[in-house]
This record gives sequence, C-alpha cells and structure tokens, in this order.
Amino acid sequence: MTDPLRLAFAEVHRSRPRALVSPFGRVHRPGPLHLVPGARTDLGSAPPAPFWAVTADVARIDPGAGVALGVAGPGGSVLLRRAPDGDRWLVEVSGVVVCSAPLPPEPAHRVAVVGNENQVTVLTAPAGSSDEGSWRPLVTEREAVRRVLDLRRADVLAGLRFVVEADGTGTVELADLLAGSFGAAGVRDPQVVTTTDGRPLVRDGRLLLTMTCAGLGFFQQAHWGVWALDPADPGSLEQVGELFSRRDGLVLGDHAGHVVVDEDTGVATVLVSTWGDHDPGRGVHVRAVRTTADVLLGTHVLGTERVDLPTEVSAWDPTLARVGGRWHLGFVECPSFGPPRYEFHPALAATDDPDPLRGLRRVGGDPGRSQTEGTVWQRFGDGWYLLASDGDARTYPVYDAQLRERGLLQAPYGTNIPHPMVVPAAGAWWVVTFDGTPWGDDVLGYGTHGDLVVMRADPPGRPSLRARAGAVRRRLTRGA
Repeated sequence: MTDPLRLAFAEVHRSRPRALVSPFGRVHRPGPLHLVPGARTDLGSAPPAPFWAVTADVARIDPGAGVALGVAGPGGSVLLRRAPDGDRWLVEVSGVVVCSAPLPPEPAHRVAVVGNENQVTVLTAPAGSSDEGSWRPLVTEREAVRRVLDLRRADVLAGLRFVVEADGTGTVELADLLAGSFGAAGVRDPQVVTTTDGRPLVRDGRLLLTMTCAGLGFFQQAHWGVWALDPADPGSLEQVGELFSRRDGLVLGDHAGHVVVDEDTGVATVLVSTWGDHDPGRGVHVRAVRTTADVLLGTHVLGTERVDLPTEVSAWDPTLARVGGRWHLGFVECPSFGPPRYEFHPALAATDDPDPLRGLRRVGGDPGRSQTEGTVWQRFGDGWYLLASDGDARTYPVYDAQLRERGLLQAPYGTNIPHPMVVPAAGAWWVVTFDGTPWGDDVLGYGTHGDLVVMRADPPGRPSLRARAGAVRRRLTRGA
C-alpha cells in the first residue's frame, strides 16, 4: 500500500496555458480581408455564455476609414471601434462609449476585444505575432459596461453574433480575423475527473481534469474548462471542453469543482462553486447537477441546484469519493470574508444514502487553519485521504476519512495556494497544480494567475528521478 506521506515530489514541468480564443465556436477568416465601408459582415454565432474574444490583424486602415469588431444581436452589442481618422480604440456597449485606449504607434498591429462576464478588455500585440504571450492589455472596464447592459442575461446572449464592419471612406484591410469562446489567461484549481469507484477517468491515454480558466479580471471573469493531460508529457495539455452555469436567469462562469462519472449508467455528477457572481456579501456555495450529457467534451451550459451541505457559512472546492461504501464530500468552508482577509478551512460531510448529494451529515472541520483550501480526495492503495493546501504554513496537510490530520505531503510549495491534485499515472505519482504568477495585472488587477506546475514522485522503493539522474552523472563521470 502506498503511503502518501512517504512520497517525495519534485517539479518536472512548468508552463503557461494561455489563449484568448479557445478551440470552441471558432470562426477563422484568414486574410487578406478587404472590408466594404457601410457593410456589416456576420461571422457566425457567438458563444452561449458571456465569455468570448475577437482578434484582428490590422494590415491597413486608409485615411477616412474606420473599423469595428465584436458581438451584436437583438439584445445589445459590444463593439471595439476605431472611428474614421480617430486616434483611439473605443469600446461601445449598445452604442454607448464606456472606455477607450490610444492606438498603438505602429500602423499595422493586432487588436483584440474580450468579454469575460460583464468585463470588456482591449488588448494589442505586434502585427503577425502568433505568440499568445505577446498580447498586452490596454484597458479594461466592468462597472460602466454593466450599467448599460448585463451581458450575463440569457435574453441578451440569445442571438448574439460575431461581427466586423467598416465605415467612412477608403479601405480597411485585415490580415487575419479570429473569433470564438474565450480561452484562458492561465489555469488553476485542478481536479481530476473520477469514476464512482475513485479511478481517474482516462480517454485516449490521457487524464481528464477540470481546471479554472483564469479570465482577464477577478474571480467573476474566470470560467470552468475540461482539459486532457498526459502527465508524462505535460506540454500536450489540451482544452477539450468548457462548462458554464445557468441560474437566476443568468449564464455564469462558476468554477472550482469536481466531476464524477458513473461508467455503467453514463451519468455525470457535476459539483461546482459559485464564484461566477461572487461578492463577499453574497458569499459562495456549492451547486450540482446530474446529467447523461457528455460534459467532458465541447460546450455546455448547465442548470444547477444548491447542495445542502452541513455548514452555516460559505463553501467551495467540492471533492467527492465513495469511501468504505459511503459517499464522502470534502469541501472548504469560509466563516468570514474579512476584513482583513478571507478565512477558510477544510470540512467533510458524508451520507449513507446511495445519492451522494442527499442526507449529508457533518464529519468535521479544521478551524485551526485559516488559509487552507484545494480539498482533493485521493486513494492510495486501499486507503483514502483528503488533501488540502495551507497558504499560511505553506504546506499540504493530509487527512484521513474522519478528517484527522495524518501528516504533510512532501512537495514543493509555490506561490498563491496551489491545490495538491495528486494522481497515479504512467507508473508514477504526480501532482498537477498551479502557482500565483499573474499576467497583465498592472491593468487587469488580481485574478489572472495560473502557471501549470507538474510534479512527480516515484513509488517508494524505486529510485527517484533525481537519484537516477545522479547515478547517470556518476557513471558518465567515471567513464570520462
């Protein structure tokens, strides 16, 4: 039996999954595109959620010509516009200018307009660049946008189309045009998709996991994605799905949750945290839905219901496992949103009911910790353990199924509060996690963080990667 306390992890990979446009709902018009003044070009349907992006490689705008790109429909519009002979990019929401940014000094450049919830961001990059890291945010706005139009409303989203148009006189030439669902500024909150017996779900040789897709702003600007990963080849990480929540007449980017699939019935139990409309006054709670839809592939907007957890305070980071024949639901509870800071710790509930979401009773909590989240169930041999991450102590506490602390995971602790998503694969144990590296935070503020970090531990009794590398070096040295 593997003892999680004896595993020693070391970092083996770090990267930044990042893309303004995701693989979903893509519309690509390679150039050159010559826009006719006075005519609007319909590029196709926008996503069913307020998370989208339109990018254009601007080759030429003649004097007297203007251009606009974005989304428009019967319920309203968001357009990034450069007026004829204008010297700024303007963000118009249903015809009202809500913010602007100066044009880059280079006549040819890439420009993007991104919608994340009710926040709209303008970015620019060098002409012809294909590096997602080359995008630079110029301006972002939320309050003025939502005063004009709530982009989360189902009636506003209905009928939205991607559009581009030219006005004035002269020629507008685009070298490339790309639109689709928004991708991610980074990733965080990993949770491997599991089966009802606790095995990681594998398709085509790759683990499936959910991760939060960091947006261009705070938690409301993030959403939830499904990813495929071979831990032995982390560079092959691919986003294969995106999940949104429908509640109270709104479509939201709720995230930080867990998907459990019953392979016999095809039913997926989806648990998620309500970060999509978070503010401290409203708090956060856990919601769920059970569905036969293949939520692990493509775009889904899911209606969810609140889970009746045995806690009187806010809760997030649900993780579900059947331990000893009983369903156990780990989560994080938050007794205070401050000031001066949020206070949160692990908690655990269990039920004797065959329905994992019914009849949950409290097993316990760990109120002695106040910056601990990222609860993750994992089975090591025949034993189940609840793992978490303590941002104050910078450690990963390991609990048993009674929420009794058994020790600490031996793994490097990075920045932010990295979740200890431990999983067995390819003959080794892995931690898939994230860190607090931001992107564009001088303009966008807190919330864009999330490098992908992968760590590895060999099973006890086998030499570690570091030990094997040292042995190779010694042999080479002797041979020299």
